[in-house]
Amino acid sequence: MAQRDMPTMRSRRLGNELKRLRVERGYKVQDIADKLQCGQPKISQIENGKRGIRPLDLTVLMEFYGIDDEAYIANIRRLAREIHKVDWWSSQGPLLHDTLRDYLTLEADSQLIQEYTPAVISGLLQTEAYMRRIFEARHPVEKVTRMIDMRMKRKELLESQLDFRLRVIVEASVLHRIGGPPALIREQLEHLLEMGDRSNVSIQVLPINASIPAEQYTPFIIHSLGGEPALEVTWLEHTVGGTLLEQWADVQRYRQVWHEFTAVALSPTESQHYIRDRLKDSES
Repeated sequence: MAQRDMPTMRSRRLGNELKRLRVERGYKVQDIADKLQCGQPKISQIENGKRGIRPLDLTVLMEFYGIDDEAYIANIRRLAREIHKVDWWSSQGPLLHDTLRDYLTLEADSQLIQEYTPAVISGLLQTEAYMRRIFEARHPVEKVTRMIDMRMKRKELLESQLDFRLRVIVEASVLHRIGGPPALIREQLEHLLEMGDRSNVSIQVLPINASIPAEQYTPFIIHSLGGEPALEVTWLEHTVGGTLLEQWADVQRYRQVWHEFTAVALSPTESQHYIRDRLKDSES
């Protein structure tokens, strides 16, 4: 990956961790520059996620910081390697704006995704026909097929990564306004039932009469990234893109909202019954 293509989600994560280690030990940027025999700008660029770090320099830093946890060091090395990883979406060209690139990286690196979707069905749970209906209403025809292909590729996470888990809360009203021909509605509802039977997928329906916090919440997704350093972040979706929350207090606020929502939502089993009843209604 060229330095001009940084920062990326992974390089920022690595930089933040290296900065945390430095600050906790009371060192200044100049101290690290002296240790690695380089200038301050290089250290600042590494910590800001604008460039990677050489394996030898990383070894020197781990020793300098007195870190001897082999599992932690191995994960830091893995993260340092992965900032140069060429992902499948790298070839998407102008279709892939920076916000979407960041989100796809988050999604690919997550072990657990907890998603609240008040207006549409989660992208990872959509059928191709449902995707097409949504995309055709908002995008030029020439982009639709490529956007569908990209979303279908994302769905492979549920198949290819055995330790990947998806937890979704969907508003009951969404299941009643899927739209489109009856065949599309039935297919989407049947797909939700099928996905809900998977061991790595949990779907909870939030009833219309559920007592939820008075605040109005945009769609949000809590990402739990595996490895060391472990990390939780929250992604907020809005009309023109997305916002990443990384501060502990912000993430914990949405973690609390998630707990409040799951507490009043139907259980996964009850949700399967609700979707099945909705499917029967759609066929009558």
